[in-house]
Amino acid sequence: MSRSGVFPRSDVVARTLARNRLGVPSVVFFVMSAAAPLTVVAGLVTTGFAVTGVTGIPLAFLVVGVVLAVFSVGYVAMARHVANAGAFYAYITQGLGRPFGVGAAWVALVAYNALQVALYGAIGAAAKPLIAAWSGVDVAWWVIALAAWALVAVLGVLRVDVNGTVLAVLLLAEIAVMLVFNVADLLHPAGGSVSFDTLVPGNLAASGVGAALALAVLGFVGFESAVVYAEESKDARRTVRVATYTSVALIAVLYAGSAWAMTAAVGPEQIVAASREQGPEVVFSLAAVQLGGAAADIGHALFLTSLIAAMISFHNLIARYTFALGREQVLPGWLGNTSRSGAPRVGSLLQSVVGLVVIVTYAMAGWNPLVHLFFTAGTGGGFGVLLLVTVTAVAVIVFFARRRALDNVWRRLIAPLLAAAALLVIAYSATANFDTLLGVAPDSPLRWTIPAGYLAVTVLGVGWALVLKTARPDVYANIGLGAKAATSGLGLNVSGERRDINTPASPAAIGRPAR
Repeated sequence: MSRSGVFPRSDVVARTLARNRLGVPSVVFFVMSAAAPLTVVAGLVTTGFAVTGVTGIPLAFLVVGVVLAVFSVGYVAMARHVANAGAFYAYITQGLGRPFGVGAAWVALVAYNALQVALYGAIGAAAKPLIAAWSGVDVAWWVIALAAWALVAVLGVLRVDVNGTVLAVLLLAEIAVMLVFNVADLLHPAGGSVSFDTLVPGNLAASGVGAALALAVLGFVGFESAVVYAEESKDARRTVRVATYTSVALIAVLYAGSAWAMTAAVGPEQIVAASREQGPEVVFSLAAVQLGGAAADIGHALFLTSLIAAMISFHNLIARYTFALGREQVLPGWLGNTSRSGAPRVGSLLQSVVGLVVIVTYAMAGWNPLVHLFFTAGTGGGFGVLLLVTVTAVAVIVFFARRRALDNVWRRLIAPLLAAAALLVIAYSATANFDTLLGVAPDSPLRWTIPAGYLAVTVLGVGWALVLKTARPDVYANIGLGAKAATSGLGLNVSGERRDINTPASPAAIGRPAR
């Protein structure tokens, strides 16, 4: 930046993401990979049965799918007016104001980083016994985690479409084996006939329904990330819309169908006990009996690649959030630079450093990677995303309340209101049942530490925004503007054409929020 506060043109290029790299399929692959289908079905579904005792988990996924589809109506409609790699951060800024937007950005960074590093614990714990069984070599969990970390770190600085290709291969193989397992389950039902009991509403309306719905929401984490890639998408409006709806529908059907098929094979009356006894191995033990040991081995291998795909997807997501905040100088400006390929290089490298520090710390301390890293950090991260989705639903309502001419009443008011009401109920249930979600005693400090932590992070973020308002009003004015912040005042207008750099762009022209 020059003394006049104007970035040279070359710096503008360095502060924008690569354009027109991703089509609908690529964005869907990123979204679905973050959702990690096989990991959710083998891990989260069985955990849901075990900790809640509710047999209506398959129906819970369908209910949550409907809620998130309704949420997506307003979410996607807002995406037409706000294209920003910061997603939740930008939407909450435009709807509820800059201070709350920065608070949300800090929550998003904590939540997504927690989800990403949690997966290193999962892959280390899951791969260790498999490698020992297949090769007879006992490898420490952290060695496996470091190998996965290195792969993710390298891919993170490459072109975004290269990452999309890798995710496509991993995801398609993962879904294919899930479908084969589902068909095998339905061809070998318990008692000789397929039961639909777990799809009956009465089996969801039990004492643990709040925790069951909250767990189902955790399974959808990642669905919201299509808008993060808007700046890098071809025909961004169409791509974001189609990718979001497609992802929600695929996730809902795949999870509900897989969970139901599992209960059909084990038996609705036995699924809770089997999940408590075997955990994730329910899926693979069924495959071994029905399809043979080789099928179970393939399933185990794809379970590991599912974790790797989710790591890659969350890494890319975090890098873009960090980039968005650096570009607008809410975080240090050097975080807002990209490589020649258009990848958010600095944000990617920073996330890799975070992952490395976590792995080394847990290894040196001797902490359990499955319980203390994967389960605690993963559940905590998912809870943070649920809070962000809920607040974003409210922000969408407020955004369109000031801009009624931008869309029809269904997209700007009715759908967002319905979604916000449903999400508020689920968020309340998740908070009230957080001990159940974590699998800890009701008097455990973690019961309130994690929710209180997010409140503290939000307050700190709001405080930082107020500091910027006083100390750096120029930075504060650009909060939430995304690519427009990189070009306003830089000698270019929003469309990339030159304008008088001494004439500031008007708030109306660049979509600046009122506060």
